[in-house]
Amino acid sequence: MTSTVHPRSGHDTDPRAHLLKLIGAIEPWDDLERDHRETATRWIVGGAPIYRVRKPDVPEMHLVCYFVVLDQTRGQLLLVAHRKAGLWLPAGGHVEPGEDPWATVVRECREELDIEAEASPVTGRAPFFLSVTETRGQGTHTDVSLWYLLDADADSITSYDQAEFSAIRWLTEEQVLGEPVELLDPHMHRFVHKLQHARAGSQGG
Repeated sequence: MTSTVHPRSGHDTDPRAHLLKLIGAIEPWDDLERDHRETATRWIVGGAPIYRVRKPDVPEMHLVCYFVVLDQTRGQLLLVAHRKAGLWLPAGGHVEPGEDPWATVVRECREELDIEAEASPVTGRAPFFLSVTETRGQGTHTDVSLWYLLDADADSITSYDQAEFSAIRWLTEEQVLGEPVELLDPHMHRFVHKLQHARAGSQGG
């Protein structure tokens, strides 16, 4: 369940057209992801603002990237305790105006975890999962989130952005699925199920 779409090189592609290709190449895991892909496609085609220009909620709907870090040897995923959201989430951040989403992942990975982003061989540098989520707390807004999968040794992450996160945890896929959904991003369990299926397929093929 991988994508053949590659990140933009140079500036030969319109950002909206590039986003549509990225989103269109995501194979939906279930009906909800299919609905979210259709919502995101209509949003981009409709000409609405895509990028956040003022914190926390201008425009009300904007593009973000998650990056789920996987230590393949240990079979563990990294989750961070996000201070503002009050949830355990993958690391990530907002896409800057005109920025390629993969470039967002690279930038945020350096800023938040102090490591270089290395794409997982399961997914490459293309987004693996898509969600459209209304946030909680002050400045409620809607995140259109592209989820990427990264490879990293757990021992290589020795610091993190303590202004953003109060703690980090490495959990197996089964441990993530055992966490109450209300403590996580609401789509985290679905992401893990999709990842398990993709990893099983890549190992079997």
